[in-house]
Amino acid sequence: MDNELIYTRKRSVASSFMDCTAKLGVAHSVLMLQDNLTECFGMLKADNYRYKDVYNAFWVFTKTKVHFTRRPDWTEEFEASTFPADNVGFRTNINSIFKDKDGNTLITANSECCCLDFEKHRPVKLSNTDFPQDNFPLPVFEDKFEKFDFETTEDDFVYSQQVRCSMIDMSNHLNNTEYVKLGTNVLSANFLQTHEAKDLEVHYLGECKELQLLKIYKKEIDGRIFIRIKEDCRTVFEMCISFYN
Repeated sequence: MDNELIYTRKRSVASSFMDCTAKLGVAHSVLMLQDNLTECFGMLKADNYRYKDVYNAFWVFTKTKVHFTRRPDWTEEFEASTFPADNVGFRTNINSIFKDKDGNTLITANSECCCLDFEKHRPVKLSNTDFPQDNFPLPVFEDKFEKFDFETTEDDFVYSQQVRCSMIDMSNHLNNTEYVKLGTNVLSANFLQTHEAKDLEVHYLGECKELQLLKIYKKEIDGRIFIRIKEDCRTVFEMCISFYN
């Protein structure tokens, strides 16, 4: 892959990124994708620090979709590449691909991002910033985001979690990856050890603050597991995960 918009670096599965399967964890993969995306935006001089100073704006990530061909093993080294695949007015799709040392695809992903005014929290046209406008690399992830349509009741309630300080990011809201961890935690260790993740899709629907109490619900439909997180009566996060077996 040869394009100035592509950010590539070597990564490995450290002990802090593996789960009970001794592989890159499902939730941990979203954290690693977020790290690569953040570093990519830094390379493009489109990070939140600069956009706050120059445009009084900041980035939010509204959706992420991940396909697992193979989750890399503990200590395994691989190449991680991330790049903007388009510029669609108020949003951009950011593609990522992880490849093993032999060039085989491990993980592909897409994140939908938009830029918001820091004061009004209204969308900012990307054409009003210096975010790339053209010459995008060919996408590596073209599956469309799904519109989730599932209902949950108190019968589907699994557990509750209060938002604590270690879960908060620099915006003083619950970090995106924490939602994915909370969602994945509806599954048991035994389930994860006997079921290999195939596809994951997450929708970030609202912000949560420290000390708020979240309720996590799980619904299984046609072999797929849907998760909803609510704060009081407000849905703040939805997720779907499917498995190979």
